Amino acid sequence: MCGRFAMDSSVNEMITEFVEATGRPPEQWQLDWKPSYNVRPTDPVPVLLETPVDRADPLGPTIRRAELAQWWLTPPFAKELKGRNPTFNARSETVTTLASFKGSVTKQRAIIPAIGYYETKTEGSSKTPYFIHPEDGLLYFAGLYSWWVDPTKDRSDPSRWHLTATILTRPAVGEIADIHDRTPVTLPSDMIDTWIDPKTIGDKTLVDAAVAAATPVAQSLQFHRIASPIRGDSPEMIAPV
Repeated sequence: MCGRFAMDSSVNEMITEFVEATGRPPEQWQLDWKPSYNVRPTDPVPVLLETPVDRADPLGPTIRRAELAQWWLTPPFAKELKGRNPTFNARSETVTTLASFKGSVTKQRAIIPAIGYYETKTEGSSKTPYFIHPEDGLLYFAGLYSWWVDPTKDRSDPSRWHLTATILTRPAVGEIADIHDRTPVTLPSDMIDTWIDPKTIGDKTLVDAAVAAATPVAQSLQFHRIASPIRGDSPEMIAPV
């Protein structure tokens, strides 16, 4: 978990509201992305983050940003953009100790918005897919991001920079625990500011607080059975069967 999720046009509205609050004109932040009902690992996804206006002054003013990132976090020390070990999810229990993630926990935290995600319940040889979603509104996945620089490209080439991201997961709670034992860390809206604030040094205490804040959201999630297998890219994918 979570290996597939969905983002419709309401996500774009949330992104617009998130960045417009900074007063930046649209031409400075509009993203080249489209809604998808079948977002997969390594796909480009919009991530919402906050960074210092001046990198030389990390305690100074900050600005909110919306960027496209590869959904598969690549730490700066990696030798390739997509490593062999899956890093599109990061377990909240170990994220502060694993080399791939602990640097990002410190001050490179993000929000990945979605309308819901997919999970498959396995019983013996039977696999039943479900779409899991909030009763209304969006889900705000707690995420991390990292910049990876392609060593094969010239230092003057801006395409050498790749933004990558991961989604934190936690033990499932509530009724969805009957479907799968893991679920994303689904933050309430009032936790977003704290999670993305780069002035807040991330540690296990912050991660645990995010998981605790996400518990009521996770307990309230709705779900329904969908068609199998999970494929295509259309609103029909999330229709109940």
